[in-house]
Amino acid sequence: MNENAGGGIASMLMGSGPVVIAVLAVLIMFSIISWAIIAFKFGYIRKSIKESQDFLDSFFEVQNVDRMFSASENFRTGSLPRVFRAGYVEYSSMRDKSTVTQLRERVTLAVKREVNSESKRLTHLVPFLATVGNTAPFIGLFGTVWGIMSSFQNIGLMKSASLAAVAPGISEALIATATGLVAAIPAVMGYNYLTQKIGQVERDLEDFAPDFIDAYLNQ
Repeated sequence: MNENAGGGIASMLMGSGPVVIAVLAVLIMFSIISWAIIAFKFGYIRKSIKESQDFLDSFFEVQNVDRMFSASENFRTGSLPRVFRAGYVEYSSMRDKSTVTQLRERVTLAVKREVNSESKRLTHLVPFLATVGNTAPFIGLFGTVWGIMSSFQNIGLMKSASLAAVAPGISEALIATATGLVAAIPAVMGYNYLTQKIGQVERDLEDFAPDFIDAYLNQ
């Protein structure tokens, strides 16, 4: 039964018009890219969260800023270590040249800049998933509407409105809608999951900035 079903779908695809085939190709490409982004960002964000947590544990144990900077070199993916290193670079370059107030302002600014950069790095490519989730069903619907229009044209040429004449064309057209949903649903789920995790990281980054300044500024 599965072989027949697979052969039936293949036959319908072979019989589809160029517009429907183009729509299916776009949707399949969207789906492949979406899955690639989900897999990449899932691994990247998961590793970033783990490294940031490990770094945070060390941060509150090590009371020397220079030793903490050396320890942070072991965490290359985590967002918090990157923010810390940006603040440390500014801190080490200015601590002997400015007042405490100036130093606090410069370090705060450096940390904020790195937080913004890290936020952009984390969200890179993720909006594409939202685009796929929003547009794929409509692209599939366009393919379906076009396929149904072609089917009715063929009905007029055949001068027959029987179920046998209508059903094949409509079933071909509906493949586009199904493919649009197959592309959109994982993209929306991946976008929601990644957005939630990125929001968690961004909150941690915002909370870390004052901790860094209060812990090391007066050393």
